[in-house]
Amino acid sequence: MQATRLFEITYLLLNKERVTAKELADRFEVSTRTIYRDIDTLSSAGIPVYTEKGKGGGISLLPDFVLSKSILSEREQGEILSALHGLSTITTAQTDHIAQKLSAIFNKTATNWLDVDFADWGFSEEDIWGSLKTAILERRMAEFDYYSSYSEKTRRRVEPIQLWFKTRAWYLKGFCLAKQDVRVFKLLRIKGLVVTQEVFEDRDLSPSTPHEAASFENGKFDISLKIRISPEMTHRVLDEFAEVAEQCADGSFIVTVNWQEDSWLYGMILSFGEHVEVLEPAHLRDIIKEKAKKIAEKYL
Repeated sequence: MQATRLFEITYLLLNKERVTAKELADRFEVSTRTIYRDIDTLSSAGIPVYTEKGKGGGISLLPDFVLSKSILSEREQGEILSALHGLSTITTAQTDHIAQKLSAIFNKTATNWLDVDFADWGFSEEDIWGSLKTAILERRMAEFDYYSSYSEKTRRRVEPIQLWFKTRAWYLKGFCLAKQDVRVFKLLRIKGLVVTQEVFEDRDLSPSTPHEAASFENGKFDISLKIRISPEMTHRVLDEFAEVAEQCADGSFIVTVNWQEDSWLYGMILSFGEHVEVLEPAHLRDIIKEKAKKIAEKYL
């Protein structure tokens, strides 16, 4: 417990010019006497921490102090490098550069424990991914055309908040000025992205998770879908519905999910061809039957 507190105190002092013993005591829920003992411990360990009494006084570090690698254990150094290496597969080259610098400081080589490839998506660090990351970190306004699930195109001005991965797709969570609310946009439907020089102020938004704090564009998950999928599509069931599929005695699967009804849903169902049957809701059975009929008519 003390080791963790000492580590946090050091980092707090690195990010603040001066802090009082009472502020630290309140933060860690200990006495000021304990804080002063911690300061003595840090000083004994070679951390240049000092205190000033009187008005305007407090606890601070020497201005030129840089945290030594010795404050981290061998295991902690390895964990940091491994985490950065994992992040470098889904972020920009800057993360990899940071990992290389820390590797030199720690005299360690990160284990290549994770590899992720998003090449099939058609965007790279240099375009939408890197641009949105820059917009989020620098709090710069983003403008783009957005295509809804009904193929409607609208121009949006958004204060980007977070990139979010959910169910095999990436989304942008942001405050939409047109809707005056937090919205979630699917990245693949964003076109003509421009990150402006306009800087926006942080908003007090809570809760922090996108699915709790934001609405998906163009509706909610508004129908309960029940379908039967034949055994020939077992591989797709395992890929897409493993947690919600129930296998029947004949090898087929019953899948029940709550989804938004839109053109994407119709296309997903039709992609199973003759190996799927909509059981519920009844109106969706009629829609799929009509679409299948139109498809068949093209081959008559």
